[in-house]
Amino acid sequence: MYKKDTVCVHPTRCPKAAYGAVATPIFQSATFAHEGVDIESEYSYSRLQNPTRATLESRVAELEGGVDAIAFASGMAAEATLMNLFESQGHIIASDDLYGGTLRLFRHISSPAGVRFNFMDTTSSENIRKALQKDTRAVYVETPSNPTMKVTDIAAAAEIAHSAGALLIVDNTFLSPLFQRPLELGADIVIHSGTKYLGGHNDTLAGFLVARDKEISEKLRFYAKTVGASLAPFDCFLLERGIKTLAVRLEKQAANAEKIAHWLRLRPEVRKVYYIGFPDHPGYEITRRQCSGFGGMLSLEVDSPETARKVLREVKLFQYAESLGGVDSLITYPMCQTHADVPEAERFRRGINDRFLRISVGIENADDLIEDLRKALENQA
Repeated sequence: MYKKDTVCVHPTRCPKAAYGAVATPIFQSATFAHEGVDIESEYSYSRLQNPTRATLESRVAELEGGVDAIAFASGMAAEATLMNLFESQGHIIASDDLYGGTLRLFRHISSPAGVRFNFMDTTSSENIRKALQKDTRAVYVETPSNPTMKVTDIAAAAEIAHSAGALLIVDNTFLSPLFQRPLELGADIVIHSGTKYLGGHNDTLAGFLVARDKEISEKLRFYAKTVGASLAPFDCFLLERGIKTLAVRLEKQAANAEKIAHWLRLRPEVRKVYYIGFPDHPGYEITRRQCSGFGGMLSLEVDSPETARKVLREVKLFQYAESLGGVDSLITYPMCQTHADVPEAERFRRGINDRFLRISVGIENADDLIEDLRKALENQA
């Protein structure tokens, strides 16, 4: 078995491309002709499957160590399709620090449909155990969490979920399969916003569900073909191309993030830095046990709303934009972007206030990025 960085470029499961093409061809066809009445064709209609998408899905499944991966038009499309697994009146335990779009889906779509949620601090395994109910169907965690970088023990969460006959679902967007493989730790389903690290260039939307076993995969594929939020062939091509450089991108982003995080801790304007690579981070030992890297994400709280807005206004290399995981360094104001739909009292309780910023570190020179932040912090205009 090849190492993960080799699999990014040379997956073993993917079929060889037609005519020996090194890059995966784009099969820009909605429909495919059948060879005969009694001859079963591999492809018939691109909502069900497409050769370009099938190659991408094989690559992602292999990277995550799953039996199957399904590609969607966005991360939210993947999550919305996933929720079809749970009938009304089912119960789900979920991390309380999740991407705002996930919270919006759970609260405004899934809850009115009858699914009940307990949102809690899943960094405590005991919290998860105490929250189990007779009809608990799943435990849903994002680790590290977005945006306060909380770390959940995946193996412990899996043991607790399985003891109740429930699934463990892990959002692995922040670390990617290069740095964290939840299925190997007991998770049943992994979800990705492929827009982020897998794509890596801020140029396309995508989402993935990766299943640990065939039974779950078959259910998800049924819902995927019925809902129809499939990833288009050209977007699959962009994801294929992006994944080939995932290893080199992520290593550079992680090294940059570590250097920037330590520098930010020394700044008088910065009150707190949220970064899982600090030895005093509450989840540091768990991270070292279940991950092979600390990733390129960090958040910080500055001394005043004025400082936060000044940084957003004055940065030049960092771009004030809502996303993460790409080659470009981005800075986000979660209270009015990613988590704008979360009630203010809840945001503040979780530390997402008007002094809180989230940074996605890119592949630029780390010293240039630090200098950009220094000038923004010190600018008196």
